[in-house]
Amino acid sequence: KNSAMGAPGWLCWLMTCPSLPAAATCRQCPQHALCVNSTHCTCNSGYASNSGRKFFTFPFERCNDIDECKPPISIYCGSNAACQNVEGGFHCLCNPGYRLISGDTQFENPNKNTCQKTTSSKTTKDTEELQRVVEKFESFLTNDTAREMGEKREVATWATTVLQTIESSALETALKNPEQEIQKIHNSTVAIETLVVTNNCSEEGKVFNLNTYMNSMDIHCNDIVQENMQGPTAIAFISYSSLGNIINATFFEEANDKDQVYMSSQVVSAAIRPERNTSLSKPVILSFQHVKMKLNGERAVCVYWKSMKVGGQWSSDGCFLKQANRSHTTCNCTHLSSFAVLMALTNQEEDPVLVVITYVGLGLSLLCLLLAALTFLLCKTIQNTSTSLHLHLSVCLFLAHLLFLTAINQTKIKVLCSIIAGALHYLYLAAFTWMLLEGLHLFLTARNLTVVNYSGLNRFMKWLMFPVGYGVPALIVAISAASRPDLYGTPARCWLDLNQGFIWSFLGPVCLIICVNLIFFLLTLWILKRKLSSLNSEVSTIHNVRMLTFKAIAQLFILGCTWCLGLLQVGPAVHVMAYLFTIINSLQGVFIFLVYCLLSQQVRKWFREIMKSKPEPETYTLSTKFGTNSRHSEVRELVIYPNVSSLGT
Repeated sequence: KNSAMGAPGWLCWLMTCPSLPAAATCRQCPQHALCVNSTHCTCNSGYASNSGRKFFTFPFERCNDIDECKPPISIYCGSNAACQNVEGGFHCLCNPGYRLISGDTQFENPNKNTCQKTTSSKTTKDTEELQRVVEKFESFLTNDTAREMGEKREVATWATTVLQTIESSALETALKNPEQEIQKIHNSTVAIETLVVTNNCSEEGKVFNLNTYMNSMDIHCNDIVQENMQGPTAIAFISYSSLGNIINATFFEEANDKDQVYMSSQVVSAAIRPERNTSLSKPVILSFQHVKMKLNGERAVCVYWKSMKVGGQWSSDGCFLKQANRSHTTCNCTHLSSFAVLMALTNQEEDPVLVVITYVGLGLSLLCLLLAALTFLLCKTIQNTSTSLHLHLSVCLFLAHLLFLTAINQTKIKVLCSIIAGALHYLYLAAFTWMLLEGLHLFLTARNLTVVNYSGLNRFMKWLMFPVGYGVPALIVAISAASRPDLYGTPARCWLDLNQGFIWSFLGPVCLIICVNLIFFLLTLWILKRKLSSLNSEVSTIHNVRMLTFKAIAQLFILGCTWCLGLLQVGPAVHVMAYLFTIINSLQGVFIFLVYCLLSQQVRKWFREIMKSKPEPETYTLSTKFGTNSRHSEVRELVIYPNVSSLGT
C-alpha cells in the first residue's frame, strides 16, 4: 500500500505495485466470511460484502457490519423499545423507565417484547438521577465558554474536568442502587450504561459487554471486582457524540508533522468505582464505529486521554490496534480512561530520483512516439496493416502520457478531475488493447511464415482492429463509469480510487492482455525455431536465428509484458524492482521508435533521402542474379522478412 501511494513513481498509480493476490479461496476469505464449496466466499450473518454480492471470489472484497437499525432494514423492536446495532447483529432494548418482565436486558425479536413501565418509585428515581447526569454534561457544553475562547491548554483542562465529573456522577448513581444491575440512558449528546457487580465472578473467564451508541466495550469480570474489598463494584461506559469536535486530533502530540490526522470516532469513557490502583489483568477490548468510512492508505491509531496537572492530550501509550476495517476499529487497552480512534493519512515523500526518471523517460517517449507516428503516416514504403497497428498504438500512448504529465494533479475541481481520470482510464486501456492486437498480428505472421499471399491475414486484421482497439476499452470505461462514477478521481490524483476494488476495472484487462501477449510471444519463438530448423542449413544460420530472437524479444518489451515487473515489487528487492519497472516502462515510446523505425532498412533509407538537400528519385532494384547462391538469397529474404514492418526490421 505504501508504494501504491506514490513512493515508486507515477506508474504505481496505474498499477498497484505490491503483489496482487489471486482470486479468493477458503484460506483467503476476508474477516467475517466463510467458504462455500471450496470455491466462493460469503459473508456471515449480519455482514454484507462491499460489492453487494452474496457469493464472491474477488480477493480484496470486505465484509462490513450491517446496521439493522437504520434504513433500508430499520428493525422494529415494538413499543417502548429501541434497536441498537452491534457488530454482526443487533439488540432490542427497553426504553429508559421500562424493563422486560423476564428481567433480561435485551431481546432480538419483537414478539419477545414485554417492556413494561417500571412501577417502582425507587427505580424511576434512579432513572431520573442518571438523567440529571446527562443534563449536567449538556450544561457543560452550553454554558462553559472556556473551550471556545480559551487557549488550547485551557480547553484541555476543561475537557479533563468534564470527563472526570461525568464518570464520577454516573458511578455514584449506579452504586446508590446496586440492586438495579444495569442502568442505561442516552440522548443526542451522551449515552451512559452502568453495570453493578455484586458477586465475586462465579463464572471463570466471564466477560461483560457494554454498549452505547455504536460503540462497545468487553471487560473481564476479574478486572471489575475489587480484590480484598467488600461491597458492590460499578463500571460505567460512556459515549460522547460531539466531544470529539472539541478535543480533536490537534491534541495528539505524537502526530508527525507530515501526517494528516483527524478524529475518526466518538470519544468514550470507561471507569470503575471504587477505584483500584492495579492495572488490568487482561486488556479491555473497545470497538468503535467510524464517523466516516476509512480509506485505503489511512492508518488507525488507538489513543486515550492523558490527564495532566494542567491540561491534557491524546496519547497512544498502553493502547494497541487490534483490527480495523472501513467501518469499525477495535483496540486493546491495558488501562481504563477516555478513548478514541484517530485516523492518520501519511503524506509520503516521493523518491526524487524516480521522479526525475519518470519525467525524463516520459519526455523522451513523447518525442519518440511523435516521430514514430509521423514516420508511419508519411513513409509510403512501409504502409501496410502492421504499420496501422503501430500508428494507433503510438497515438494512444502519446495522448495518455501527455495527459498524465499535464493533468494528473488537477484535483481542485472534482468534475474535471473525474473526466481526466476517465480519459486516462480509456487511453491506457486502449494502448494495452492495441498491444494485444500487435501480439496477435505477430503470432499470425509467424504462423504463416512461408505463405507469400497475406491478403487473408490483412483483411482479418483490418476488420478486427478498430472495433477491438477502440470499442472494447470504451465499453469497459462506460460500464465502470455507469456503476461507480464517484470512484473516478481521488483527493491526491486524478486516477481511479483504490477503494472497493475499483482499480480492477483497469488491472483486470491489463493483466489479461499481458498474459495473452506472453503466450503469443512464446508461441512465436517456438514457431520461428521450428520453421527455421526445417529449412536448408545454409539458410537457417545461427545469425538468422539470433536476429529473429532479438526482434521477438524487442516485441515483448513493446507489448507491455514488462509491466509484470510491477508485481515483483515486494520484499527486499522492492526498490530495485521499482527503479527497473519505472525505467523500462517510461521508455516504452523509445522502444517503439527504435524497433519499428530505426531498425527498419526502408525507414532508414527514407530518413537519408529526407536529409539530402536534393532528394534523389526513389529507385527499387530487384536482384536478377542467378547462380549458386542467388536462390538461397531470395529464399532467405522470403522466410526471414515475410512482412518487414511486422518484425520490426
